[in-house]
Amino acid sequence: MSTSPRDSERRSCCPVACTLDLLGDRWTLLVVRDLFRGVDRYSGFAKSPEGIATNILADRLDLLVVHGLAERLVPEGRKHARYRLTEKGRSLEPVLRSVMEWGLTHIPGTEARLAPERDTALT
Repeated sequence: MSTSPRDSERRSCCPVACTLDLLGDRWTLLVVRDLFRGVDRYSGFAKSPEGIATNILADRLDLLVVHGLAERLVPEGRKHARYRLTEKGRSLEPVLRSVMEWGLTHIPGTEARLAPERDTALT
């Protein structure tokens, strides 16, 4: 499991660099996006239209849990875990919203879908 960045492995103390070390790969923010949309099971994340590989999905979920952005819940008597954003993870909403709005403005052919039970788009 790749849970970097470790404090001793940081490239610099720059907050942009440190944030990108944690969230800047191709998949992590998509998993966070799906958590905002109400996806909470491994099988739901695996059905994402972007087609994340199962080993990468497992790694990104673990990364989010280790860094306190999501929590893994295993209901008593169940074998399948559920995931949900922590307060720290929910604080990424304006970041995702800005990325989405930038994409809608500058990348032709993109579209936003409403998140379930919300009046705002986070896709």
